[in-house]
Amino acid sequence: MIKRFCTLTASFLLLISCKNEAEENLKKTSKNENLVGIVNPFIGTGGHGHTFPGASRPFGMVQVSPDNGTSGWDWCSGYHYSDSLVAGFSHLHLSGTGIGDLADLLFMPVNKKIDLTTTVKERNDIPYLSKYSHDNETSKPGYYQLFLEDFDINVELISSLRTGYHNYTYGEGEEQSVVIDLGFAINWDEPTETSIKIEDETTITGYRHSTGWAKNQKVFFVAKFSKPIINSEMYAEAKLSEASEVEGKKTSAQLFFDTADKNLQVAVALSSVSLENAKENLDSDANFDFEEIKAESKETWNAALSDIIVETPVDSLKEMFYTALYHTKLSPVTFSDKNGEFRLQNDSISSAEGTTYSTLSLWDTFRAENPLLTITEPEKVSDIINSMLAYYDESGTLPVWTLYGNETNTMTGYHSVPVIVEAYFKGIEGFDPERAFEALKSTMMQDQRGLKELKEHGYIPFDLGNESVTSTLEYAYNDWCVAQMAKALDKQEDYEYFSERAESYKKLFDPETGFMRGKSAKGEWHLPFDPKHSQHRVNTDYTEGNAWQHSWFVLHDPEGLIELHGGAEPFTEKLEQLFNESSEITGEHTSADISGLIGQYAHGNEPSHHIAYLFNKAGKPWRTQYYVHEILNTQYNTTPNGLSGNEDAGQMSAWYVLSSMGLYPFSPASAVYEIGTPIFERSTINLKDGGTFVITAKNVSPENFYIQSAKLNGEEFNTTTISHEQILAGGTLEFVMGSEPNKNWGVAKK
Repeated sequence: MIKRFCTLTASFLLLISCKNEAEENLKKTSKNENLVGIVNPFIGTGGHGHTFPGASRPFGMVQVSPDNGTSGWDWCSGYHYSDSLVAGFSHLHLSGTGIGDLADLLFMPVNKKIDLTTTVKERNDIPYLSKYSHDNETSKPGYYQLFLEDFDINVELISSLRTGYHNYTYGEGEEQSVVIDLGFAINWDEPTETSIKIEDETTITGYRHSTGWAKNQKVFFVAKFSKPIINSEMYAEAKLSEASEVEGKKTSAQLFFDTADKNLQVAVALSSVSLENAKENLDSDANFDFEEIKAESKETWNAALSDIIVETPVDSLKEMFYTALYHTKLSPVTFSDKNGEFRLQNDSISSAEGTTYSTLSLWDTFRAENPLLTITEPEKVSDIINSMLAYYDESGTLPVWTLYGNETNTMTGYHSVPVIVEAYFKGIEGFDPERAFEALKSTMMQDQRGLKELKEHGYIPFDLGNESVTSTLEYAYNDWCVAQMAKALDKQEDYEYFSERAESYKKLFDPETGFMRGKSAKGEWHLPFDPKHSQHRVNTDYTEGNAWQHSWFVLHDPEGLIELHGGAEPFTEKLEQLFNESSEITGEHTSADISGLIGQYAHGNEPSHHIAYLFNKAGKPWRTQYYVHEILNTQYNTTPNGLSGNEDAGQMSAWYVLSSMGLYPFSPASAVYEIGTPIFERSTINLKDGGTFVITAKNVSPENFYIQSAKLNGEEFNTTTISHEQILAGGTLEFVMGSEPNKNWGVAKK
């Protein structure tokens, strides 16, 4: 890893000189470091992490990865580490979501004729299923390998931005064949219309239209093989066809190849628009130099991972950090084709100058994933915003949760709102602020998704809307975000209106219990009340949680929340109770909704992610340091079960990336970060302008996690916040750490 260029015993002047030299060398050498070798993509593939181990480029259109062939909840990505059977390798996958879809275009190499007329009612009926062992499985960023025990075939997968590459190595003299099954589906997905056509001796094309979580998904593809197809069998609705093209709800094919060479390669490109675009998306140099493409992919990932360089003698911390950073770069995914075109859910074809993105898991990612991208990928942020505005143009509202161009309306609130406002206040250019504000205001003034009830009652009554408390609290934050942008754009009337509506959270606070509670249209509390009660999805006041987890979501006005509790002391007493209460959950909940428990704090789901930083707001930053340290230590590890809940398109990992460096975007749209507790001796953020922002932690260790003192660019730093502007300006934030809290640090009035 990167050498320490300076010793702690060096003189002050030498230290400054060495630091400058170190920073220059970091910029020169970081992209040559083998950061890819540190990453462990199997982290999160067990437990409820729901990540996939296959190959993709940073924010790539293609995610070519294994599918176990089962539809259990823990197989939302198509794969779970507990499994030992594989049905094939498809080209689209979700990273860490709580609902499953995609797994489109399944390819499976085999060494014998397969009966594709078999009726498949359960996984064991799949005629091309194979056993495998983790002992002969490899995963690194951009590369995946698996040995198929039933067919004696080694499979390797890599990708470019829009093309997936397979390399199959068959046994000596064995039959070489590939099954393509467009009827294969997992979880919520169901094909509606599919087609496979043999275009020429090395090329097949087709499409797969399906409905599921994405109600109207259309995927067109072209697959080019490294040697000629010498025989083929085509099937429609499990019936053999003599034609070279088949169409139907479920189509499949088995292709046969010459056995002279043990290797067979295939390149597969996709498009949401058309076969013509898929052909254009196929890498023009698809010359099947697998090792060359693999090396180029590794270089691309090393460059992406070098955005942040951390230094620590603890290898497991590096493994967790760089795996987390890797996970933050898998989504959102590239959705537009090389020519800029992409499909909207109403089947209209749009076009963009930049890149259009999908897989926008905004309820999760607005908290830390999108803020992290403003640091590591600022050039992509405006494209993400323009993608959301394209969806607004088509539907009249900003997106809630967009999957393959389809609005799923999954989860509460409109968290495209803080993503846009955050970008505006962080100085991200490349989108029209006036157009963006029009979309913000129009979205928040509509009557759908509880907003009519919010406008009429000042909160969402539980007898008029499900998940009423969570929705009210999240809309309050969305409203505050709109108000801040209105003020910046000199729209005083809008500023006043949305500022007033942003105080709706106060109407649901019950001073007697100290919780946010459901209230009827008549102003009566929802009874009976149990703060540990969690109802799954329906007839509930809270989204995927209970009153303990959801009563703290007042990102825009923590001072107001503290005041409702009667001041800092009773507020922090309640916070301490949260972390020390029994972890019993009552009601008809699922354990997956409320996981990663420390008391009633649930790190496995996003509503809890900001809570530890509330101690900063109440004047007790040493308690923030204590609990952030506890979360970092207990909720992440290097096993497949290393995530305490769904990865959720980068959010779980983004929390780790930022918090492990000592930062967290408590209220993202404020463009300010809270200070927590760094775990690395040195973290270097390589800024896009060529500068660096360095965070050092002298004496840091598992025991020394309390901040004793701090300096920013040599000046005393005695506050628990730092702005995005200060980070982008570059420099060094130096912490001195110790084993006992310094109750005088970070309590100065801001």
